[in-house]
Amino acid sequence: MKVDGNSLRPGNIVSHKGKVWRVVKTQHVKPGKGGAFLQCELSELREGTKLHERFRASESVERLRLEERAFQFLYRSGLDSTAEYTFMDKTNYEQLLLPARLIGEAAARFLEEGMDVTLGISEGEVLTVSMPETVEVDVADADAVVKGQTQSGSFKPATLSNGVRVMVPPYVEGGMRIVIRIEDLRFIERVKR
Repeated sequence: MKVDGNSLRPGNIVSHKGKVWRVVKTQHVKPGKGGAFLQCELSELREGTKLHERFRASESVERLRLEERAFQFLYRSGLDSTAEYTFMDKTNYEQLLLPARLIGEAAARFLEEGMDVTLGISEGEVLTVSMPETVEVDVADADAVVKGQTQSGSFKPATLSNGVRVMVPPYVEGGMRIVIRIEDLRFIERVKR
């Protein structure tokens, strides 16, 4: 589907210069001279390369619609850079093997066996893996509270069970289970047991 170049939004999948890209960031720019344009950061889905591109309102871009299907993560095999991830289609139970580059390093840290994900498929090829917005994870270790910090506005560093460092409120301690948002590693709430 052709769309105006200035109507792209982060998360859109586009076909540009013979490749498939995900729009990562956008910024509308109105220079002193000349027409306005949209500055986009694009990430190529098959190879992971980045591209900064300008689109004017008069240009059209091919936006792809992906078929979204529910899958369940089963297990990971291999080392970090060559790891492969096995997913199961929740409708027909077929298994699918995906490379680590498609998952993304940040998201891969939060994949747990049995987790439901959504795969974006175009012409039989998996192009995107969408994780849940939030996940529950155990806090392995949390720094001590600095004396004089107020309860309401302060945060302290903590290490999660998967090795990721996040900022948490002062009352969070090692051994607790918390909910965080994967996208920006923001603390949401403590899980009550």
